[in-house]
Amino acid sequence: MEFIDSTALSTALPTLATAFHTDPVHLKLALTSYILALAVIAPASGWAADKYGPRRVFMIAMGVFLVGSVLCGFSQSLIQLVLFRTLQGVGGAMMTPVGRLIVVGVAPRERLVSAMSWFTMPALIGPLVGPPLAGLILEVADWPWIFFINVPVGLLGMVAVLRLVPPLHQPDPGPFDAQGFLLVAVAITSWMGLAETAGIGLIPPLAQAAMAIIALVATGLYIVHARKTERPVLNLRLLRFLTFRASLLGGTLLRLGLGATPFLLPLLFQVALGWSPLEAGLVTIGTSVGALACKSVAPSVIKRFGFRNTLIVSNLATAVLTAAPGAFRHATPIPLIIVLLAIAGFMRSMQFTSINTVAYAEVPPSAVSNASTLSVVLQQVGLSLGISFGGLMLHVARGQTDEPLTPERFILPFIAVGLVSALAGPIYQRLPPGAGASISGRTKG
Repeated sequence: MEFIDSTALSTALPTLATAFHTDPVHLKLALTSYILALAVIAPASGWAADKYGPRRVFMIAMGVFLVGSVLCGFSQSLIQLVLFRTLQGVGGAMMTPVGRLIVVGVAPRERLVSAMSWFTMPALIGPLVGPPLAGLILEVADWPWIFFINVPVGLLGMVAVLRLVPPLHQPDPGPFDAQGFLLVAVAITSWMGLAETAGIGLIPPLAQAAMAIIALVATGLYIVHARKTERPVLNLRLLRFLTFRASLLGGTLLRLGLGATPFLLPLLFQVALGWSPLEAGLVTIGTSVGALACKSVAPSVIKRFGFRNTLIVSNLATAVLTAAPGAFRHATPIPLIIVLLAIAGFMRSMQFTSINTVAYAEVPPSAVSNASTLSVVLQQVGLSLGISFGGLMLHVARGQTDEPLTPERFILPFIAVGLVSALAGPIYQRLPPGAGASISGRTKG
């Protein structure tokens, strides 16, 4: 439900721009506001799950997400949509990390790769269904139904959770780190606000400078706070584990490219190339088809070559394929576009299966909840920064807001996000050859 919603909305961005009489580039606010809410609220998810039980928190999160979905469908302006997308994000902030906590807490360590591969399946099926579903809805109905369709799916999901998810008993997390949570919220909001407004003249330079100072101060204060607090809301001590640190840093850089792509591709296909939403949606499912195909082979590849080799090779391929859409033109054969997107989806899926699993190779079971929370927060920050970075690069390539979005305008944005994604490669190269061998099934030798 969550991933269908996000990918469907990306496909509908040009339609929403027309409905709200705004520039298509400004619609990135509808994407980043949701991710901002996820990143800000997610630090509390681990504590809430440990305190009140993962199943109960998961149910409440789904309810909040459904309420936000209905309100999004009734939005009359971009401002209203941004506000209600933020409410959706509050629910989504609890769903993904708590769901991961349930899976990691139940799965045997020796089957964690397989379990995490299944856990990421909704993230692949959602993008597979979302774009063509959005295109179909926009052909036969109107954009609010992109949100209304969440209601029956969400209600069925809540019934499934009640019937199938066991009640897990977590260790008492102790008192909530309210001071740390406030510092994290200020830091994340300031960093994302700075990224969202950088270079586009949305706010005065003095305000941007003030925002940067607030972000730096809040970040510094939280680092000091986390070092002297026994149970901080984001446990930075987990970064001492090499595999966990590499997963977070490399994954954040990779998600800069992943976050920008769903924002840039619909604009390229529908605005620059003049395709209909349905045509664009059908072509972009190539990415999800490739990602889905990877799931059956990822555990075998990781077992055969190890996490380090798999990450290095797949990162290089991902970076090149992330930049490839910058070369798409009217004359580019559609079958070639679909094949390139499918291969890109395959390699990205290999990357994320590897980094999401190796992250827990050295983390003790008692710290899984904290690790999941920190991981989700940085994932969302990376995705949000990716959208902002892609929007900034498109703004730079475009020059003036009244200039048409031609295919040539997308060369710089796609090359830029591809280069940023490639920066994860040196981080993976620092991993030892036997990194994560205890959970990959591959001996260190």
